[in-house]
Amino acid sequence: MTYSCLIVDDEPMARKLMEQYVAKVPYLQLVQSCASPLLAIEVLQQHAVDILFLDINMPEITGLTLLKILRKKPLVVLTTAYSEYALEGYELDVADYLLKPITFERFLKSVEKVTARLHGVSVPAVPPAEAREEGLPYVFVKDGTKLVKVMMNDILYIEGLKDYVGITTKSKKIVTLQTMKALEAELPEHRFIRIHNSYIVAYDAIAAIERDKVQIGDVFLPVSESYRRAFKEFVEKHQVRG
Repeated sequence: MTYSCLIVDDEPMARKLMEQYVAKVPYLQLVQSCASPLLAIEVLQQHAVDILFLDINMPEITGLTLLKILRKKPLVVLTTAYSEYALEGYELDVADYLLKPITFERFLKSVEKVTARLHGVSVPAVPPAEAREEGLPYVFVKDGTKLVKVMMNDILYIEGLKDYVGITTKSKKIVTLQTMKALEAELPEHRFIRIHNSYIVAYDAIAAIERDKVQIGDVFLPVSESYRRAFKEFVEKHQVRG
């Protein structure tokens, strides 16, 4: 099965790179590569497009404005050098958010996420890990019908609750409808570690460590046998850094 793509970016080099990436993926078919949102509107009126790779900062109208005026939208992957647009983009139900410079590996992960969604598999509406590693000190998670901003420094631990995830922070607990695996993939690996099938902890929040449990505040969380070795190596690595 092939998926049709449209690239919209006013920077020639950025368009060329995305064209090369699309050409490397056998199941992607490029419909057109546009230098302006106005041209993209014409293309979308004439062709059915599955995936739209869309830059944000462009002359005439921005990529976000284009999203707002389109009546029928393909799945959208935002491509930009500015991470501060993450929340607004996800409020417009974009499928993914690629922060420039975009590597082929990250592009491919995005394509896999989008094609999964085209097949009806849900994906979490959170900004990508790359954006946070570049300077975003927070993550957005769904809480009912809204996105809630959770500061990384406030997270104490995360608990799996069947189809939900509980995020315990310094001031409150948030329950969000997504999987532990999906949320874990969005957390910086050097700050968070999984200690149990049901628990992920923030290293900076750990008050004490015993063989089979860790203490965070007044709460004791179990370290399961299957995660014990990885947790030990994680702690040792941080001790070396410190």
